[in-house]
Amino acid sequence: MDVYVESGPKKVFACAVDWPGWCRSAKTPDAALEALAAYGERYRAALGSGRGFAPPAGASALTVVERLKGGSGTDFGIPSAEAEADRRAVDDDELTRLSGILSAAWKTFDATAAMAAGHELETGPRGGGRDLSKIVEHVFEAEVAYARQLGVPTRDAEAPGLKPDARMAAVRTLELDLLAVRARGGDPPENPRRRSPYWSPRYFVRRSAWHALDHAWEIEDRVD
Repeated sequence: MDVYVESGPKKVFACAVDWPGWCRSAKTPDAALEALAAYGERYRAALGSGRGFAPPAGASALTVVERLKGGSGTDFGIPSAEAEADRRAVDDDELTRLSGILSAAWKTFDATAAMAAGHELETGPRGGGRDLSKIVEHVFEAEVAYARQLGVPTRDAEAPGLKPDARMAAVRTLELDLLAVRARGGDPPENPRRRSPYWSPRYFVRRSAWHALDHAWEIEDRVD
């Protein structure tokens, strides 16, 4: 199973090339690979049945095919380097697969947040950690930022005037629609103020799926 390793000065991510969202961090490359393998069963549960994912028996079953230099984002806890594999073209079959994985990650986060409603979330030894409402708000705000990086116009990505659940659903719909356009070679809506390149379709799916699952698993681990 192919993975890439993104190393910053203080933190390292190991991420599966073909399974967006399955990405874990540690202080060293070997520890990151061990963490990734350990989360295989949780990732399979998040995907649901019928997607063909088989968790590895251990880190020895993972093959590092690319090593990336991370930076401040990596050390902050974000897999923020785009792998060479993320620049590959996306045909219609792969678009269906990637969209399905992304939707499954979103669904897992929503279900986990709903499960935790009314429960206290454990905090760290110094009282750190967002409460549930703050986690949900953070995930929405991040999704708006990701939508812009894909090319969704800012005004559309903000989805104003809707209730929280409806806002999240609206942003996700815009993302999936534009993801299909981008995957088929289309351009995002023109934005004359844009100076930096947009994310590739594969990297967008990777970041959004990782963020949803990372916080879903955080909630699961912190439910009292």
